Amino acid sequence: MPDELLEWTHHNRDLVYPLMRRYRALGKDFLMRSDLIDELERYAAELTDPEHLLGSPLAQALTRTQEAALQGESVRFALRPRIGRWRYYEYEGDSGEMSEISARHYLKFKERIAAPDQSRNAWDLEIDLAPFDREFPRMREARSIGKGVEFLNRRLSSRLFETLEETGAQRLLDFLRMHNHKGRQLLLNGHLESTEELRRAIRRADAALARKSADTPWHQVEPELRALGFEVGWGDTVARIRETLALLSELMEAPAAETFEEFLARIPMIFGVVILSPHGWFGQANVLGRPDTGGQIVYILDQVRALEREMRQRIQRQGLDVEPKILVVTRLIPDAQGTTCDQPRERIVGTEHVEIVRVPFRTPGGEIVPEWISRFEVWPYLERFALDVEREIHAELEGRPDLLIGNYSDGNLVATLLSERLGVTQCNIAHALEKSKYLLSDLYWRQNDATHHFGCQFTADVISMNTADFIITSTYQEIAGTDDTVGQYESHASFSMPGLYRVLNGIDVFDPKFNIVSPGADTETFFPFTEHERRVEALQKELRGILFDADPPRPVRGTFADPEKPIIFVMARMDRIKNHTGIVEWFGATPELREHANLFLIGGHIDPRKSSDREEGRQIERMHALFDQYDLEQQVRWVGSHVDKRLGAEFYRLAADQRGIFVQPALFEAFGLTVIEAMLSGLPTFATRYGGPLEIIEDGVSGFHIDPNHGAESGRKMAEFFQRCAAEPDYWDRISAGGIERVRSRYTWELYAEKLMTLSRVYGFWRFVTDLAREENRRYLEMFYTLQYRPLAEALESEAATVKRGAPGGRVS
Repeated sequence: MPDELLEWTHHNRDLVYPLMRRYRALGKDFLMRSDLIDELERYAAELTDPEHLLGSPLAQALTRTQEAALQGESVRFALRPRIGRWRYYEYEGDSGEMSEISARHYLKFKERIAAPDQSRNAWDLEIDLAPFDREFPRMREARSIGKGVEFLNRRLSSRLFETLEETGAQRLLDFLRMHNHKGRQLLLNGHLESTEELRRAIRRADAALARKSADTPWHQVEPELRALGFEVGWGDTVARIRETLALLSELMEAPAAETFEEFLARIPMIFGVVILSPHGWFGQANVLGRPDTGGQIVYILDQVRALEREMRQRIQRQGLDVEPKILVVTRLIPDAQGTTCDQPRERIVGTEHVEIVRVPFRTPGGEIVPEWISRFEVWPYLERFALDVEREIHAELEGRPDLLIGNYSDGNLVATLLSERLGVTQCNIAHALEKSKYLLSDLYWRQNDATHHFGCQFTADVISMNTADFIITSTYQEIAGTDDTVGQYESHASFSMPGLYRVLNGIDVFDPKFNIVSPGADTETFFPFTEHERRVEALQKELRGILFDADPPRPVRGTFADPEKPIIFVMARMDRIKNHTGIVEWFGATPELREHANLFLIGGHIDPRKSSDREEGRQIERMHALFDQYDLEQQVRWVGSHVDKRLGAEFYRLAADQRGIFVQPALFEAFGLTVIEAMLSGLPTFATRYGGPLEIIEDGVSGFHIDPNHGAESGRKMAEFFQRCAAEPDYWDRISAGGIERVRSRYTWELYAEKLMTLSRVYGFWRFVTDLAREENRRYLEMFYTLQYRPLAEALESEAATVKRGAPGGRVS
């Protein structure tokens, strides 16, 4: 395409020039993909031969362009010819020529437009991590993105033994000998000092075990195997011990990627896990729906229950009598407002040994910070928090953990600090990356810095993305987007924060550290509405009171003049991205939808004065204005409080009883736990096409995609569904059944836990035997942390202290 594009534009300058003038006439500094395509089509419609333009290399390029920057006679384009690949072009109006430019030149051009006063430095700080990874294996094909462990095993298993020969086998031996648990040696003892001795010992062990019954337990063969050099950990029975030793023998003879993964999945490596989630109100009751507190909490609570079950089963099959320990480390909030967030310890219901461990934020002087703090303002406290957490971990686990899992930007940064100090495998989970939520948030970071502090956040993201041993995402597009949209991680490949730094190569989506591990729905709580014997009848009166009573026990606005209509159910915290007000506006503006259904929403407060979050308060005021604008008092019911998990599950089923739908109208949704919960409940679901729901739902089969940027179209799509259900009595049931089957086959916590435990072992192994830790990369990032992140965090801390001194009794929010 590059040569064809340049040649075509050169020979068709008279056609290109008017198009570029039209782009400049739009009066915008930056044009998005839709702007470029819309204007291209309008221009082509005016031509005598529109196909000459629409079928040209230029038109093909514009349809693959994500944005254009305009200044004077110059237009520059960021072209994404395919997933994960970028090229940049400049059109100069004076010469009428198109030429290819570098990412650096494109970013500097954007800086001159967005922040001319910040773009005059002779020496700008540039971040380029690509040179550190030149020798590290990279995937090439977009279809391989998110399958990092498979790629890594294929590439490194052959390299380990074929290029290193006996050295590779020796590293495997060293790896096996390093395992112990609280001073108890596992797998191999000191009798085996070479790989040849290990091979002989495997043959002798197998010969001895072949004479035993397959179900003979470990303790009955332990003396004989210990004499050969083997310790506990190979299996709980003779059959399993032989299988594991056979896998090891096969690896040493002819390593294969599949054998590596199967073997490492059996090794006793993971006994203690620390999960980090510093911000928000982390608890099990009375917390959901508060600012910064939603899906991430639900995700972690369900995650740890599944992980503990999986760890216990694996440890038992390994022949060990050890209880796994999982710590969920979060922030202690003394001003707990009726929650348990002021309790240092809290056992998680449904587990044996999983605890929430709360550690307070402290000021530089050591004073405990008593109040909740927004996720955008936690940055000054995290370094001290990490040191305090390290002491708590050692006390609780009697040593270091085997795996650190960070959550969101702040938890991932704390995981980075702890991994560096403890030498422990680090896993990151983004949940959501703020850079993707706000258009041009990097370029205009200074304008948002007073409220969102993107300088700290984006810096923390770049550091933790690159220090993580592996990253798990819920969907493919979280990493790399689609053919038409940029992935969350991909958006961090190249970007600029004028006056701060410019990122030329920040993250590579072809890095094998990325793996897709989708979460699941809690099947004990979320199950199909048709399973009547599992439903709690005692809840029905309370639920119907919330839904229909004129004077319910919770704050509400609106009622239903016709309560027999199907229900459009929406449930999420109240913020701009979740787009509650969007669905209300679609409903109000779509008469045919209002004719067929009622709208029921749960989220936020009815009284904006009760919200401690500025953005939530604005959304509440907007909601009231829409009620008045569209006269919705008799067709929309808005409950201004959060409902707990069991009530929420029953609301899904109650909406299904009435042949309704669930709508997830977010402007962007990283995954969509409520989507799979609703689908598993049997409630047909309409969800945003931006983010995880695009992969979760098969449009028209297990639910429907909607575009939150085209509300009228989304409203019509929902209305057409109800119209078709009226015409085809079995249509609602087909979509309902399709949603249930989709979740059961792909989105379960059992599958999640199994995959995560395998990944932890595989990446832990490669970290030990290769340079997977990428030491040079880490040293570079340590400098970046010290010279860039730390001053930003300290400046925010000083700012917060000034605000508090200026407003006695006030709170940072």
